[in-house]
Amino acid sequence: MIRTYQLGLDAGARTLLSNLNWRIGAGECWSIIGRNGAGKSTLLRTLAGLREPDSGHVTLQGRALVDWPLTELARARAFLAQARHDAFSYRVIETVLSARHPYHDNHYWEGSDDQQIALASLASMEVAHLAERDVRSLSGGERQRVAIAAMLAQDTPILLLDEPANALDLAHQVSVMALLSRLCREQEKTVVMVGHDLNLAHGVSSHALLLMGDGGWRAGPVAEVMQASILGDYLGHPIEIIEHGNRKIFIPKED
Repeated sequence: MIRTYQLGLDAGARTLLSNLNWRIGAGECWSIIGRNGAGKSTLLRTLAGLREPDSGHVTLQGRALVDWPLTELARARAFLAQARHDAFSYRVIETVLSARHPYHDNHYWEGSDDQQIALASLASMEVAHLAERDVRSLSGGERQRVAIAAMLAQDTPILLLDEPANALDLAHQVSVMALLSRLCREQEKTVVMVGHDLNLAHGVSSHALLLMGDGGWRAGPVAEVMQASILGDYLGHPIEIIEHGNRKIFIPKED
């Protein structure tokens, strides 16, 4: 679904990522893990086509990212930004319906199918009761769930999410992650997300990409790369893994 070829990313004079050759398959759920400033969000924006790589290139579904017309690209991948600013007073339902615009080649107004998809997406995020609310009146967690609902309504095979658990309470962190995992498993969606919670990442992801922030990287199945010694190197702090039944719990070691 996504491939990178000798991908390089810079921040000013600093090299964030060097020679990334990465392959993401259908139905896989990837977590991008690294310290602050390691280039996680920069990489995700590059995969979404919102930033040009400094070297190398990206393909989606075997087609160079630069060759995708914008409308077709919007039907292929959805992007959840880390933060957003609502400058205008829109209702929640209007905000989610806006994600249906890539499917309106010859008309502007949404149809009944769009309404049903939008309402179903809001219901999956447990915010259907907020459909008529002004988005600017929502709490941070409510606004985040509305943003994820809009992403779901866009109905793309590839989902790129920058810190989807941001501002969510514990129950909704778990439910959102479970939903993303289920979309990969049952609908063959491809999910790539940035996050800082190792336990959430390990619980739902099939694979992980670790970024060092100096050009270095490591990618593979979570069982291979989410090991204490490896994570400690990439995160700059020793990690301890505790076995609890079939689960692994990741905690920082005390100095």
